[in-house]
Amino acid sequence: MRISVALCTHNGAEFVGEQVQSILRQVPAPDELVLGDDASSDDSVAIVERLVAEHRAAGGTTELVVRRHDPALGVVANFADALGAVRGEFVALSDQDDVWRDGRLARALAAFDADPELLLVHSDARLVDAQGAPTGLALLQALEATPGERAGLEHGDAFATLMRRNLVTGATVVLRRDLLDRGAPFPEGWVHDEWLAVLAAASGGLRLIPEPLIDYRQHGANQIGARRPTMADRVAKLREPREPRATRLAHRTGALVERLEELERRGVAVRPDALEAARARLAFEDRRRALPVVRVARVPRILAAAARGEYARYARGAIDVLRDLVQPARKDSR
Repeated sequence: MRISVALCTHNGAEFVGEQVQSILRQVPAPDELVLGDDASSDDSVAIVERLVAEHRAAGGTTELVVRRHDPALGVVANFADALGAVRGEFVALSDQDDVWRDGRLARALAAFDADPELLLVHSDARLVDAQGAPTGLALLQALEATPGERAGLEHGDAFATLMRRNLVTGATVVLRRDLLDRGAPFPEGWVHDEWLAVLAAASGGLRLIPEPLIDYRQHGANQIGARRPTMADRVAKLREPREPRATRLAHRTGALVERLEELERRGVAVRPDALEAARARLAFEDRRRALPVVRVARVPRILAAAARGEYARYARGAIDVLRDLVQPARKDSR
């Protein structure tokens, strides 16, 4: 069994050393660390090279593969490139600024051993500040995951949960390499972790490990972070224009339907209810995109969709009902 880690960096010298040390302490240690560096102007790469060299000098066997990108590719393309280079049967994703808890890899691999159909596992995480001190919140708390959403993720009904919103954070993910063949290439508009998660869930192959297996550092410069939204955040969302978000959601869902149909044609197991749900969500998003510009004219359509349960199945329920009722259609709408 070969284990790879895909670690992506961009000017991460402040924290990457602590993260790499936590990776190399794992039992079993990974066989391979693929580092995708996005045009760092600091010592990010040198720090990783030094730590892996010290690990190998002490008898460790982890190999390092460095892929440098200049100009920078961006987060999603950097991870796509790193994932395309891994050789392991199992692949853990890693950000540059977190810390893995001892036993993180072993806990994830045990889940794969227990279920041969499993494609992806993810976990909760402890949120810490820049100095590594706990903030008092766990990741799923910050994301305001409901008990029903947690249960769906933990017990194999993840696709229904992910049809409403993504709750899978890449820094907590370990996946089976087979999933990469299904996921590549990543379509426009999708982040790598949520795309891989929804494809795994479409086959019933995604599980949440409810324990926090990493410290997820929040330091104000995260490219993708997590924090509990404030009331000001919520109000700001209601003032945002519906476009281009409405079109983006429809295009994303269309890409998912196309990929699931393609996988089905290739003979890859896709749950019929997942494909049906994806098609239904696409129809829902197309109707949302076509809502009238004038707010009062939207009301009958929105309330009808809510009564049919569509906002509960394919969005965040009352939150998105309110958003569709009050958001301006475009930035210049009055």
